[in-house]
Amino acid sequence: MQKTILHLDLDTFFVSVERLLNSELQNRPLLVGGTSDRGVVAACSYETRGFGVHSGMPMKMARELCPEAVVIRGNAGTYSKHSDMVTEIIKEQVPLFEKSSIDEFYADLSGMDRFFGCYQYASELRKRIIKETGLPISFGLSANKVVSKVATGEAKPNNQLKIDLGYEKPFLAPLSIKKIPMVGDKTYQTLRNLGLRKVKTVQEMPMDLMQRVLGKNGEVIWKRANGVDHTPVIPFCERKSISNERTFDKDTIDVVKLRGILLAMTENLAFQLRRGEKLTACIAVKIRYSDFNTYSKQMRIPYTSADHILIPKILELFKTLYNRRLLVRLVGIRFSHLVSGNYQINLFDDTEEALNLYAAMDRMRERYGDKSVVRASAMGARTIGRMHNPFNGQPPAVLAHRKQ
Repeated sequence: MQKTILHLDLDTFFVSVERLLNSELQNRPLLVGGTSDRGVVAACSYETRGFGVHSGMPMKMARELCPEAVVIRGNAGTYSKHSDMVTEIIKEQVPLFEKSSIDEFYADLSGMDRFFGCYQYASELRKRIIKETGLPISFGLSANKVVSKVATGEAKPNNQLKIDLGYEKPFLAPLSIKKIPMVGDKTYQTLRNLGLRKVKTVQEMPMDLMQRVLGKNGEVIWKRANGVDHTPVIPFCERKSISNERTFDKDTIDVVKLRGILLAMTENLAFQLRRGEKLTACIAVKIRYSDFNTYSKQMRIPYTSADHILIPKILELFKTLYNRRLLVRLVGIRFSHLVSGNYQINLFDDTEEALNLYAAMDRMRERYGDKSVVRASAMGARTIGRMHNPFNGQPPAVLAHRKQ
């Protein structure tokens, strides 16, 4: 059976979500990412690209190139929520799909031409996503993943493109070699040094020459330049871990600050677990010191998604890792061994008041954002932060609600 592969990509995803939440950001240059000089650009609007701004660039450089841009730190929980909305729509409509990143999907529509017409079906799917989520999305449709991905890039912004069978090479030929998936900056420079600029030149080269220049990757790149790719669509499966990290603007030795940040990250990840009806059975803490030495430690625990169980365990791991004599550059938390399920009531320790408190907190976060309600200690309350275990293994009674 002839393959038909669809590639879907949410356009400037983080930027689009921010504009969906705040219409005043429409048509304005926008940067999403770390706001400090050490931060990097996670996403940028099309308005900034004319200034030479691109994702992965240091935020300091991006601000210098486009000083009028609005800079937003962004919220991973919010982006995950909108990504999940798109995933659910695709899951309902497509028999086999792969989620390759938070904003990118592949779907195998092979054989559907006899029933619907693959291009029409993909068009209707795209229209539904735009209508129900408000997010712009582009797609490419062809006989394989590589050509479909390149086609999506050519279709952007917010459009669609089909490459008919047999037209893969003519479609790719006039494009820059940098548009071939797998050609990064280093490989691009190597090929440019050989005088290669367009895909057509690679298509006309012998494959063994590419192998001599780039080794095993040379064969892969040559095949992709010729529109040859047999990579299958990998069926989507739920993620097995979630994590969060914080790199400081200035290396710190403030233990109260470190504990407060770890507490806030734990609280946020626990909420993401409950929202996704997930439980974790393995937690880990990571510390990177100013000399860039990085250490981590993990612990197996009974399946849970409850803050008052996770927080003391995270602080316990932190205590075993932390060296008070060294400045800290980064801290991080990871929850793994995720399974589907809801928090089980502990008949001996949990109270109805505590369970109602969790439900109320989660409802506020769903409505106002996942950082709308936090513990006072997570906001830097030093009197609470100095305590070895501020909650003594019990759910917190002290909360602070940020005004929206």
